Amino acid sequence: MKINNIKRPDKKLIEKLRLIGTATASGELNRLGIKDAFIQGPISYTPGKTIAGPAITLQFLPMREDIYSDDQEMDPEVQLHRHALYIAEEGDIVVVDARGDLRSGVFGEMMLTYFQGKGGEGIIVDGVIRDFTHAKDLELGMWLKGVTPNYHTQVSIFPNAVNIPISCGGVLVNPGDIILADDDGAVVVPISLAEKLAETATGHAEWEVFARKKLSEGGELREFYPRNAWSEETEKEYSAWLENN
Repeated sequence: MKINNIKRPDKKLIEKLRLIGTATASGELNRLGIKDAFIQGPISYTPGKTIAGPAITLQFLPMREDIYSDDQEMDPEVQLHRHALYIAEEGDIVVVDARGDLRSGVFGEMMLTYFQGKGGEGIIVDGVIRDFTHAKDLELGMWLKGVTPNYHTQVSIFPNAVNIPISCGGVLVNPGDIILADDDGAVVVPISLAEKLAETATGHAEWEVFARKKLSEGGELREFYPRNAWSEETEKEYSAWLENN
């Protein structure tokens, strides 16, 4: 069984993207031509955590007994969700198309513990996991639709492929795309736009820090937000602020 691996981007690029947040990333990606990069459905089960990293993709399909049988279930090594973790490296994020299914837990605590031990960054699952009672104590970021006591092929789906293009929460995810996720949700950054996003969004993040500070001090909303409303005087004040910060 051969599983294609992904090409991982420079870690400096990942760190630049981690700092900008999903809201800024989504807005800037829209300006770059990606109308909706938001993975709808999975929400953070690790509040306060932010993750960024390249995507290993895992696809589930509806159960069909002539394709995936009980005999296969007895041999762990034919279960492809394991192989998605076997190829994982430090900083990777596993993104799972589980078809929005709420009955079959695609990973459990033991497999997630293994993934964390390999340096995994987190998981985005358009579906559910199991063993959350213990999995919640891990350091992995987890964006899920819910939890269940059922194992991955117990009811309705089975793992079909690793590192192919998938749909997760209605959004296309290619293997190696960069995922950003925080309390607002998860966003897909096409690898072809990652450098450009890091460049444009860094400036956006900087002026937002300045604007937030001025607004918290009682500044007028129409004067400091949005950026295109700034007066020449505000632009000069911002330039001076940048030099000092």
